[in-house]
Amino acid sequence: MKKTRIAIIGGGPAGLLLSHILDLKGIDSIVLERQSKDYVLKRIRAGVLEYGTIKLLRDMGLGERMDREGHLHDGTHIVWQGRDPFFIDTVKYTGKPMMAYGQTAITEDLYAAREKAGAEIIDEAADVKLHDLTSDKPYVTYVKDGRQERIDCDFIAACDGFHGIGRQSIPADILKTYEQVYPFGWLGIMSETPPLPDIIYAQHDNGFALASQRNPMLSRYYIQCDVNADLNDWSDERFWEELKIRFPEELSSQIVTGPSIEKSIAPLRSFVAEPMRYGRMFLAGDAAHIVPPTGAKGLNLAVSDVYYLARAFETHYAKGDDAYLDGYSAMALRRVWSAERLSWWLTKLLHVFPQETPFEKKVRINDYDHLCVSERAQAALAEQYIGLPFED
Repeated sequence: MKKTRIAIIGGGPAGLLLSHILDLKGIDSIVLERQSKDYVLKRIRAGVLEYGTIKLLRDMGLGERMDREGHLHDGTHIVWQGRDPFFIDTVKYTGKPMMAYGQTAITEDLYAAREKAGAEIIDEAADVKLHDLTSDKPYVTYVKDGRQERIDCDFIAACDGFHGIGRQSIPADILKTYEQVYPFGWLGIMSETPPLPDIIYAQHDNGFALASQRNPMLSRYYIQCDVNADLNDWSDERFWEELKIRFPEELSSQIVTGPSIEKSIAPLRSFVAEPMRYGRMFLAGDAAHIVPPTGAKGLNLAVSDVYYLARAFETHYAKGDDAYLDGYSAMALRRVWSAERLSWWLTKLLHVFPQETPFEKKVRINDYDHLCVSERAQAALAEQYIGLPFED
C-alpha cells in the first residue's frame, strides 16, 4: 500500500504539470500512467500555446527550452480563396504573443523535471479503479507487473484523457455531457522540412488547410478530409499536392515537401462533461472536455484546469480554505465554454461542410468579410484567441 496527498491519474502533460506544480508547493503526489513513458513521449499533439500557458510554464521553471526552441507569433494568418487575407493580431489588440512549441517537447520537459525531483511516476499501470470518491478517504487500485496495488490519498486528479476512468466514475444521474461531432476530420502530416514562417489557416472550396510548425526543421500540416477516409489512400505525394491547392500560389510555392515521419487522421468533435468534480475526484484536461483543434485550445485548456486545481489544493493545505476546491468546476467550465464557443465558431467559419446550403455558404462568407472590416470584431477575436486570463 502507498499513501500520498494527491493521486494523479494520467501521465500526459496535464498530470505531469499538476504533479510538478504541487511539488513546488510542497504537496506530494503519485502519478499513474496506463502507457509506457516511451509511448507517452511519442504522442503527436498540438503545438500552439496561449500567452497564459507560456507565462505559467516560465513561472514554474519550465521555460528555458521553450524560450530557446519555441517560435513566438504575433497571431495567426487566414488566407481565403478569392478574398483578401486576414491576420488575427493578438499583439495589436492584447499586447500578448502566441508561441509554437510542440506538446511532445513540453511532455519531455515535464518528465525531465519530475525525474530530477525524484517524483513517483508509475507507468504501465493496468486496471486502474477509483474507490470511495465521496468519502474523506478515497483510494486507487491498479495492477502492476501482475500484482494489485493500492494508493490511499486525500484527493484524486483524473487527468486521464477522453477514454479514461475518471469521468466514467461519475454516476450517470450526476454527469451531464454535451457533444458536437463534425462531419469531417483532419489529415495531418509531419515532415522534417523547414516550415512556413507563420501559422496559417487556409479556406478553400476543397476544404480547410493549416500550416503549423514545431521547430525550424519540423513542419506540421493538415487538410480537411472525409472523416471515414482511409489513410492508405493518402500517399505523401497526394497529400502535398492537395495541400498546395488549398493555399494561394505565393504561399504554396514556399512549402518545402519531403517524406512524412508521421501521418494520421483525427476526427473533430466538441465535448464537455459537467461537473468537473465528484466528491474528492477532480477532472482536468481531455477527461472533461475536447475541442476541435481549429482554435488551438486543447492543451491550453488542460493547463488552465491544472492551474486552478493546483491553486485549490495549495489553499486547502496551506490555509484550510476550500473555496477554490468548491468553486473549481464552475470556474474551470467558464473558461472551457468560452474556448468551446471560439473553436466551434472558427471550425464553422473555415471548413466546408458536406451538406452546406448556398444560403449557409453566403452567411459564412459574410462572417469573414465582417471580420476583415470590423475593428471591434477583430479585437474580440484576438482577445479570445490569445486566451482569456485566469480567474482570481
